[in-house]
Amino acid sequence: MENFSLFPATLTLIALNVAVSLYGWLNPKFLLANLFHVEAVRRNREYHRLVTSGFLHGGVFHLLINMFVLFQFGRYIEYELGTPAFVFVYAAALLGGNLWALLENYNAPDYRALGASGATSGIILAFCLFKPFAMLLFFIIPMPAIVFGVLFITISVILAKRENRVIGHEAHIGGAIAGLVATIVVAPQSLSVFSQQVSQMIGGG
Repeated sequence: MENFSLFPATLTLIALNVAVSLYGWLNPKFLLANLFHVEAVRRNREYHRLVTSGFLHGGVFHLLINMFVLFQFGRYIEYELGTPAFVFVYAAALLGGNLWALLENYNAPDYRALGASGATSGIILAFCLFKPFAMLLFFIIPMPAIVFGVLFITISVILAKRENRVIGHEAHIGGAIAGLVATIVVAPQSLSVFSQQVSQMIGGG
C-alpha cells in the first residue's frame, strides 16, 4: 500500500480543489466572484482572483483531469523536492500561469478563465526536468517526457493565438515556464540531473 504521508501537500491541494470547485458549482455568485476575469483584476484590483481561480473548475471532467495530473506528477515532485519546495513550485506555476494570461489578454477585459491547469502544467514540466526520458502519453501516443514537454508548450503557444478558444492555453504556457524556473530555484541540482540523463542517452551510456 502506498504511503500517502510522503506527499501531504499533493493530497491537500487535491482536496482543496475538489472542495472549492464543488462549492463554486453550488454557489454561482461565489464562482463568478473568484474566477479569473481580466476586467475585475485590472480595473477593480481584485487580485485574489489570480489565486482563487486556480481552485475552481468548469465541470466534473475538467476537475478530474487536473486532479489526475496533480496526483500522478505531484507525488513524485513533492517526494523529490520536499513539501515546502513543492508548494512553492505549485504556487509559482499557478500565479505564473494567471499572470501570463493577464498579460496576453490585457486588452480583452471580458476574458475569463478558471482551473488548475496552469499549476499542473508547472508540475509536469518539473517532472520532465527530473525524468526527461520517462514515457508519458500524449493523448494515446507514448513519448519521452522531454518530447512531451516541448510539444506541450509548442502546441499551447499555437492554440493560444486562436480566436474563440475555450481552453486557457496562456495559463499553460505561463504555468509551465514558472514551474520550471521555480524548480530550478529550489533545486539547482535538477539541472545536473537533467543534463546527466541527456548525456547518458546521447552517449548510449
